[in-house]
Amino acid sequence: MVKFSREYDASIIPEWKPAFVDYKGLKKLIKKIKVARRDADDSSAGDSSPETAAGVESVGYGGGFSMLDPVRALAARFAPRVQATSVRACEDEESGDSGEFVRSTDKHEREFLEKADEELEKVNTFYAAQEAELLGRGEALIDQLRILADVKRILDDHAATRHARGSLLGRSRSMRAVAPPSPALSNSGRYLLSGLATPQSMSDGSVELQQAQMTEGAAVADEVMAALERNGVSFVGLPGKKEGSGRGGRLQLPSTVRIDIPASNPGRAALKVWEELVNVLRKDGAAAFVHRKKVQHAEKNIRDAFMALYRGLELLKKFSSLNVKAFTKILKKFVKVSEQQRATDLFSQKSKRSSFSTSNKVLQLSDEVESLFLKNFAGNDRMVAMKYLNPQRPKNTHMITFLVGLFTGTFVSLFIIYAILAHVSGIFASAGNTAYMEIVYHVFSMFALISLHCFLYGCNLFMWKSTRINQNFIFDFAPNTALTHRDAFLMSASIMCTVVTALVINLFLRNAGASYANAVPGGLIVLSAGLLFCPFNVFYRSTRYCFMRIMRNIIFSPFYKVLMADFFMADQLTSQIPLLRHMEFAACYFMAGSFRANPYETCTNSQQYKHLAYAISFLPYYWRAMQCLRRYFEEHDINQLANAGKYVSAMVAAAVRFKYSATPTPFWVWLVLISSSGATIYQLYWDFVKDWGFFTPKSKNLWLRDGLILKNKFTYYISMMLNLVLRLAWTESVMKIRVSKNETRLLDFSLASLEIIRRGHWNFYRLENEHLNNVGKFRAVKTVPLPFRELETD
Repeated sequence: MVKFSREYDASIIPEWKPAFVDYKGLKKLIKKIKVARRDADDSSAGDSSPETAAGVESVGYGGGFSMLDPVRALAARFAPRVQATSVRACEDEESGDSGEFVRSTDKHEREFLEKADEELEKVNTFYAAQEAELLGRGEALIDQLRILADVKRILDDHAATRHARGSLLGRSRSMRAVAPPSPALSNSGRYLLSGLATPQSMSDGSVELQQAQMTEGAAVADEVMAALERNGVSFVGLPGKKEGSGRGGRLQLPSTVRIDIPASNPGRAALKVWEELVNVLRKDGAAAFVHRKKVQHAEKNIRDAFMALYRGLELLKKFSSLNVKAFTKILKKFVKVSEQQRATDLFSQKSKRSSFSTSNKVLQLSDEVESLFLKNFAGNDRMVAMKYLNPQRPKNTHMITFLVGLFTGTFVSLFIIYAILAHVSGIFASAGNTAYMEIVYHVFSMFALISLHCFLYGCNLFMWKSTRINQNFIFDFAPNTALTHRDAFLMSASIMCTVVTALVINLFLRNAGASYANAVPGGLIVLSAGLLFCPFNVFYRSTRYCFMRIMRNIIFSPFYKVLMADFFMADQLTSQIPLLRHMEFAACYFMAGSFRANPYETCTNSQQYKHLAYAISFLPYYWRAMQCLRRYFEEHDINQLANAGKYVSAMVAAAVRFKYSATPTPFWVWLVLISSSGATIYQLYWDFVKDWGFFTPKSKNLWLRDGLILKNKFTYYISMMLNLVLRLAWTESVMKIRVSKNETRLLDFSLASLEIIRRGHWNFYRLENEHLNNVGKFRAVKTVPLPFRELETD
């Protein structure tokens, strides 16, 4: 049977851990009480032994030995304890009303009760604050849903009415061609929440048509405004409406309601610019631009907000039940040890009267949210609603573990076979197989680096799970489709197994003299690309699509809003520049047709290839710098500009090293040392201080931060030294070690692998610091911005 303390530690919400009752601390105080009572009993028994012996002798049994002496000694030993117990009971009866403790262990018992009272107040205060926040969010969200329902109904009714009146309003094709559509009536699904006519909306067509359009637009606008007014949004300053009553009423500037959708992608940004343009052209200033696409975005935001609210309510219910159970368990232990039943009953009653134990507002709101989501977003299908509101993680099976072992064993066996065949055929020693070496090196290195990165990501997932770091919440991944460490290991093993299989087949075909042997590595690349873009639900489709979406956001930086997963992946790309270079060569060699018409040197000696390699070395740093600039303009955080400067310094250092490789003169050596050293110091500072949160002033852990997840502090110091050493791998480019061409390739591959290892090592501490920041702010549920807001026009 699992102890409650372990079950409690495994069940608490990591982001709210400081707000939970300190069960271990209270348990330690109970142990102190137990030890103090045992010591007191032992001392009282020891003090009474001489007196008992003297009493026995005074009765007249002294002098000689008797068969009953052992029995008398045993009775005398227990007599003082019984007497002390009776005295203690009498004293407890006398002082029961006063509530004072008379034993020598009173200080420990009072310490426990004071500590328990502090913990109860902490839990109650946190619960009340979270409950008020969720209730306020739920009230605002329900109002938003009512507005959305009214707007959708009105727009649908207006579309049906416009379609029915189409034959009456359009008398002829020529009249429809001359008269442009009214701003309030657009066939593209755009509407204006205003019925006021402007000179820009008038045309030279039929006056009757214009009047009909204006009348219909005014009717639609009045209906929408009335619906919004019913939901707490006021519209003043419109014709026929005055603020206040009597002669004191005066016209006010009109207010508008906008659908506020953040410009997180280029499409939304263009829609927002178009909205502002239309509102500027309408000089009356009372128009609120509505687009069906914006209504869809608003509906999605409200649905996501409902899901986040439901998760917050579920977490708060779990918080309440766990703390109630913890207080119940610890009070039972306290009664068993201290025998203070009356004080325990008083504290238990106080605990039961607390809001976290008695309040049912969260349960009521949870039921209401569930019913509203079921009705508005799930078509009254409870299974669909629960799929969104409470997604379940798929059950772990042994099949994935079995496949990991199968692919790993197959990879090791095939790699040994390939090494033996290559050694026997003299592929790596022969000078006439340079072209083969180029193909094998680039293709194998590309997939090997990908596989290594997947393996290290699996190690990160395992460590994050072991230390209870909620990476799915930080990256905003769906828990039912997010990768586990077993999935990452399976991807790594399957990639390497497939690659080595292709290399063995290629070697067999080459030894057999087949002319199409070089097509095997090319086919492997085509197969990998096809699997990545495969639309069928095979080989982790949700993960593949998420990866492609993140890559799109990175490539088109800064036009997309930067999320945690986006810049985290962009940081991974800065460590995968050798991989991008291998991909460049593979694309040139296999897609440009040089393996049929031209030798492999075409892709390595041409100026276009060198310039492209120069650009590829810059791209990851450029993307990351653009993300920092986007975040600076959105958040106005000066640290983002400093972070962008770090990547600019890395770009400068890469450019100098690239120039030095072409012209290795002493001047460029010094420039490489200066630029690369400056960039390395900049990067190390950012790694340790900003990304990992170390070197915190006045920290209780020397050179670290106050909050540490790993128990062994020495691990953090080793990690800092390892990161420092691996950051200095660029010095190999200056040393110019003289080795053969094959050894040079092996050295380059080893350095690229070390950089990926450094990045995988960096990933754990980066997410640990992010997790602790969330814990410090008690952020366990994402906040979704609500779309409808009221604006006062100037």
